[in-house]
Amino acid sequence: MDIVTSSLVSAFLLGLFSSAHCVAMCGSVIGALTLSLPATVRNNPVRMLPFVFNYNLGRIISYSLAGGIVGAITSPLVDLGGLQWLRGASILIMVGMGLYLAGWWPQFARIEKIGTPVWRWLQPLSQKLLPVTSKLQAFCFGAVWGWLPCGLVYAALITAAATGDPLTASASMLAFGLGTLPAVMGTGFLVGFLSKTARTRWFRRLAGILIMMMAIIMLISPLIMHDGHDNHSHQQHEHDSGAQS
Repeated sequence: MDIVTSSLVSAFLLGLFSSAHCVAMCGSVIGALTLSLPATVRNNPVRMLPFVFNYNLGRIISYSLAGGIVGAITSPLVDLGGLQWLRGASILIMVGMGLYLAGWWPQFARIEKIGTPVWRWLQPLSQKLLPVTSKLQAFCFGAVWGWLPCGLVYAALITAAATGDPLTASASMLAFGLGTLPAVMGTGFLVGFLSKTARTRWFRRLAGILIMMMAIIMLISPLIMHDGHDNHSHQQHEHDSGAQS
């Protein structure tokens, strides 16, 4: 598995494993949006689906845009060897997020204050888009919602930044967003049940442990890839030596 594929898979799994946090944090947002729709839409899943989808489409596009920005910022570090530090930071943040979700380190929530200035600037815009009455409005609200302060998004962004390439970083955040899609889309239809489940101790601990496992996988995957490369090179060398003899 090359580094690009590894980055995309890791980002997708991070989004998927963060379901508990997504439902707990975003459930109230999408729940309020869903409940604010006209009864004729809200009570008809087929008519409500485009609205819920557009919320999430806007959110994921914002993630991807943020990934492209951080990838462009960190791209000069490729030749300076600074990306390993970013990768290490992303692993530490994922461990911290896992401990926070599991309820073992509640103080970690303070990291979400990093994005407060941006959200303070965007929040009035989100208020102007309420109540949502059209699919375009749902998309625009989702695009603003994508900048809501979130520790898991920051962990994914640092992981994306460690690629040192704007396109790869953007694709990585797109993969992360797609990983969160099942949980957040489901919340739009099962607001009460999923929000209640996501707040249970066992579910949050499971999500936290899964995210910490992801951090461990990210930590050891380069070693596995390097070992596999060395074995391949050794076999190729033996093959070449045998061919020459």
